[in-house]
Amino acid sequence: MPKEIITLQVGQCGNQIGIEFWKQLCAEHGIDQEGHVIGNQNYHHDRKDVFFYQADDEHYIPRAVLFDLEPRVVHGIMTSEYQGLYNPENVFLSKDGGGAGNNWARGYATADRVQDELFDIIDREADGSDSLEGFVLCHSISGGTGSGMGSYLLESLNEKYPKRLIQTYSVFPHLTTETSDVVVQPYNSILTLKRLTLNADSVVVLDNAALNRILVEKLKVTTPSIQETNTLVSNVMAASTATLRYPGPNNNDLLGLMASLIAVPRCHSLITSYTPLTLQKHASSIQKTTVLDVMRRLFQTQNVMMSAPMKDGKYMSALNVIMGDVDPTEIHKSLQRIRERKLVEFIKWNPASIQVALSKHSPYVPQQHKVSGLLLANHTSIAGVSSR
Repeated sequence: MPKEIITLQVGQCGNQIGIEFWKQLCAEHGIDQEGHVIGNQNYHHDRKDVFFYQADDEHYIPRAVLFDLEPRVVHGIMTSEYQGLYNPENVFLSKDGGGAGNNWARGYATADRVQDELFDIIDREADGSDSLEGFVLCHSISGGTGSGMGSYLLESLNEKYPKRLIQTYSVFPHLTTETSDVVVQPYNSILTLKRLTLNADSVVVLDNAALNRILVEKLKVTTPSIQETNTLVSNVMAASTATLRYPGPNNNDLLGLMASLIAVPRCHSLITSYTPLTLQKHASSIQKTTVLDVMRRLFQTQNVMMSAPMKDGKYMSALNVIMGDVDPTEIHKSLQRIRERKLVEFIKWNPASIQVALSKHSPYVPQQHKVSGLLLANHTSIAGVSSR
């Protein structure tokens, strides 16, 4: 039986990347904007129930809750073409609609004040799950709601659901004076980092500076938009959950993924790399996608979605999620070549092995490439992102 995961979208950034994530999941599972299956009704090799549940009329509803202190983004979602997808009872908006004003303390205090309303939604969603495995939190660590309310939710979830896993997709901001338009971003980030360290089981770092660099350098986008950045993030999120939804022989639940990557509980911040990179309007320059080619590119520094320099750091663990019709012997040969060329350097006190999880491509989405891949890795250079 598949184990369910509840997604929490918190703040402007969390809801923006959240809707892109659900668009991607709907496409990959043959679900339309109203939650109805439009693909092959007899295809049963995917696990829709991990992230969706069925209503009485059998249309699919995301296991998602939407929290924000100002209404603009959530209202945009609930009046979009996907308005019939979400459960409207799973939406919380502050009554005054004033937002958190980029103030961590205001976001945290407001969440504390309305905690009963927030957890009425979360508890109802959890009670509707047969075998809840955990929660996924989408948020920014720099905005008032994403950081403040996100921090409060992390603490409270840890207390109320101590046996459930918590994974976050945390957007890290530009923290330089040249690019930051909010003076208090560093304070919001520091306060949130403490909660991510103490209360999350896994933190997938989405570095805004690196995402913009990849869009400009790899996809030749002159001026990256928020929409394009969020689409890139949704590709990473969908790929990182691919083995949960299209299960292979291993790493087919959240616990298995975390066990593969986290050797020391406190060292649970993960970096990502994805290839081939594509957007709707911008094709990737990669022409050939063999398993070796994809795996080699995943470890190239310029493809890693982290702006801190990696040359002085080492890998603690690495997991390649390879999607497509792949012969396992190709995986073995590719790993051997990577070891021979010493493309990856591991720390000495942990087993130096690159783990691989296989997943099928979705039959509902036309594929531009035969093979695609995602790297999830625990790397010592992640400290550089926090030290900026």
